[in-house]
Amino acid sequence: MKTAIIILSDPKSGSEEAVGRVLNALALASECKQKGDEVAVVFNGTGTRWPAELTKLSHPANDLYNAVRDVVQGASCGCAEVFGATESVKSCGVPIVKDHALAGTAGLLSLRRYIAEGWNTVVF
Repeated sequence: MKTAIIILSDPKSGSEEAVGRVLNALALASECKQKGDEVAVVFNGTGTRWPAELTKLSHPANDLYNAVRDVVQGASCGCAEVFGATESVKSCGVPIVKDHALAGTAGLLSLRRYIAEGWNTVVF
């Protein structure tokens, strides 16, 4: 089974809901890894702000993030740019992806690619 986990929630919202969403996204990634599934985690929209938070040792999801770090495939270039996360994404070692050319942007991470390749997609 192939599962693409798309994280859109905004850590800057300061809500328990945003933390709950990212924790559930990472928990799903961990479960898929443990079962031997092919799994990809990507950050889009305001979700591109998450890597900077998740790499903080004090963050409650830090251990879980580190456990699935090898399946993090990237963050959307255009989204990171719009939401001020480009430098933090790069400093966290998360690839900036722009495989979907879109006028007026630096390029976006293609979600269609996962659908076209038969991946199950789950959005948090």
